[in-house]
Amino acid sequence: MDSKTPPPPPPVRAALFDMDGLLIDSEDYYSICTNTILERYGRPALPWSIKAQMQGRPGPQAGQIFQAWAELPISFDQFMKEQSQLQQEFFPKTQPLPGVMQLLEGLRERGVHMALATSSHRVNFKLKSSHLPHLFNEYFKDEHKVLGDDPRIPPGRGKPAPDIYTLALSTLNKTLEAQGEQPIRPEECLVFEDSVPGVESGRRAGMQVVWVPYEGLLKEYAGREKLVLAGLTGEHKEDEEQQLKRTEADVLSGKRIVGMPGELDDGWARLLNSLEDFPYETFGIKSSAQN
Repeated sequence: MDSKTPPPPPPVRAALFDMDGLLIDSEDYYSICTNTILERYGRPALPWSIKAQMQGRPGPQAGQIFQAWAELPISFDQFMKEQSQLQQEFFPKTQPLPGVMQLLEGLRERGVHMALATSSHRVNFKLKSSHLPHLFNEYFKDEHKVLGDDPRIPPGRGKPAPDIYTLALSTLNKTLEAQGEQPIRPEECLVFEDSVPGVESGRRAGMQVVWVPYEGLLKEYAGREKLVLAGLTGEHKEDEEQQLKRTEADVLSGKRIVGMPGELDDGWARLLNSLEDFPYETFGIKSSAQN
């Protein structure tokens, strides 16, 4: 290895999952609900250029982005009321995306610890998940589910800030501590995300990331994929004001600083087209027979 080449990331011990558009097809229903209202008031369908900015963010932040673009002839409160009515109809129809159930079972068989880190607030989370206990109750313990309105996440610190993934890891380590097991370090975590703010959140948490975007989102970021994977699209600004810096020694040692994004082509993030046929070995995840 070249003396100036940082070491590769360590083997993965924990998998932290986003939900919407990653585990379940709820992003499709978000689009249906939003576009139904837009059509109702003579506005065009939501383009990926705007949807990309909303994805992964907590509801209030996503709502501000949408409201500024949509210019609907109704109040935002009225929009939210109409949207909620449609979501109550459509969200209970969500289903796991291709490869999800096989991946979760494969990770469990290989001894990988799992937690959920979704920007969805509790009411919407229940609408999307209550009919899918074989997914959300089978593979995620209640104490390892972190939702967007979790009071432990400070106001304004949703994705793309790192807090939700840092908190999700802490829930796993609390369980491991009670069992007398070695805690998991951030660099031993693999974040699964479909959104650009979510990827940045994972990178700023000092974790490895798998990005599994929708085709429309991937087209929106064509030519900028490496920036997304490094968390360098500039979605989160606050930490730049803190003037955090990664020194050359940090890079060469492989040290990750929470709050900082990654580096281009640093090997800590990968783009996958789907969760089917997941390459466990690529992330140092051994089969049950090897453990």
